[in-house]
Amino acid sequence: MSHVQKLSPEEVWFFSHNGFIKLPNVLPAEHVEKLRETVTYNMENEIEPVVRDNQGTVGRISNIMDREPIFWETMTSPLVLDPLESLLGPNIEVIKNGHNHATLRRATDSGVGKLHRDMDHWSRTILTVLLYLEESTVENGCTQVIPGTHVFPDAAIPDGSWERFERQVVPVPMPVGGMLAINSTIIHGVGSNRSGGSRMNLTVGYRSVDKLASVEEPYLRLGRGERKYGGHRY
Repeated sequence: MSHVQKLSPEEVWFFSHNGFIKLPNVLPAEHVEKLRETVTYNMENEIEPVVRDNQGTVGRISNIMDREPIFWETMTSPLVLDPLESLLGPNIEVIKNGHNHATLRRATDSGVGKLHRDMDHWSRTILTVLLYLEESTVENGCTQVIPGTHVFPDAAIPDGSWERFERQVVPVPMPVGGMLAINSTIIHGVGSNRSGGSRMNLTVGYRSVDKLASVEEPYLRLGRGERKYGGHRY
């Protein structure tokens, strides 16, 4: 494993202010290749649960956490969790029923992803990490964000009318093995794939351990640290 970096105080500020940050670490090339082969095998063999694209072809495999061990190994790698610890603290849970999937956008899938928020309110947001198994460029429809919109109250944008902010969209190209962390209340989407190639990535959700939860939640799996109950006995 290459040298693992955490986030600096300046990078933590950047994430808090903008709602996204490119993590400092990169997945090793051989690990990326194994992940890509595993995702391709699951898609080609249509191993459920799957989601099909607008051509009826499998474009997403869900619940990667419970598939081959390489996915959980990746989700809990120090390359991912060390910088996340700077944002979430030492006790981190991986979310099973939010994200937890691998996506392939092919050349035939030219549609633009609708701008959206993954979570509606700042008090219950999660941290999303996108792990890129192929290069993500403006040409093949990389992730797009609108910086700072994670601080907007939901009521300030009635009826989810994100379109008024489209001119503020910033594309975020990423290299193979690169990882992008976003606050899930930020307005974001994907661009149109005009490259003739494909774009593959994993999407994983994380959160800090809830100190007021006295019962283990079945849709959360401890990725690092421990579950500490901090509420009183009543």
